[in-house]
Amino acid sequence: MGQSNVNLAALIGSRICHDLISPIGAINNGLELLGMSEGRDGPEIDLISESVDNASARIRYFRIAYGAASNTEMGRAEVVSILNDTSRGGRMKLAYGPLDGQPRWAIRMAFLAIQCLESSMPYGGRVEVNRDAHGWSVTGFSQKTNADPALWDLLKGAEVTDLAPAHVQFALLSAVAGDAGRTVETEITPDLLRIRF
Repeated sequence: MGQSNVNLAALIGSRICHDLISPIGAINNGLELLGMSEGRDGPEIDLISESVDNASARIRYFRIAYGAASNTEMGRAEVVSILNDTSRGGRMKLAYGPLDGQPRWAIRMAFLAIQCLESSMPYGGRVEVNRDAHGWSVTGFSQKTNADPALWDLLKGAEVTDLAPAHVQFALLSAVAGDAGRTVETEITPDLLRIRF
């Protein structure tokens, strides 16, 4: 996937997320108004509210992972908020290490790496995102991993063939890393998966 294709895909992703976040926010506002009127609450409203919160969290995550990236800095609080909201109630626990702001392009790569790990950890686990002098490290810990070698080879630049939509993060992370002049390295063991860039 060439740089122009990656940029076009990112702009499409940004547009979709931008257009979806407004109606989801409106639904959330409507739910708040319902909650304030004559005790309208119950399991139905709770279910709708939970679904709206989940959708909003996923869109915020996708906006970073699949949207246009830049050198603009993202603060730790914003990144942690997105990760916490996305993982709430799920099988995956996420821990974000960097204490200072980081460029949006790097957070984008970390979010794509998290999705690669999630798809290879079907029973859940813990994912830790760290940055040191050598670069970024996204590590997944699980009692059982299931890393498809063909998908993980994409991270190292293997040619993309017959890729399912659920696995687009593998090809995109490789392309984005190439555009950023980064090399992706992987480590795969039965209970640990690591992506470095």
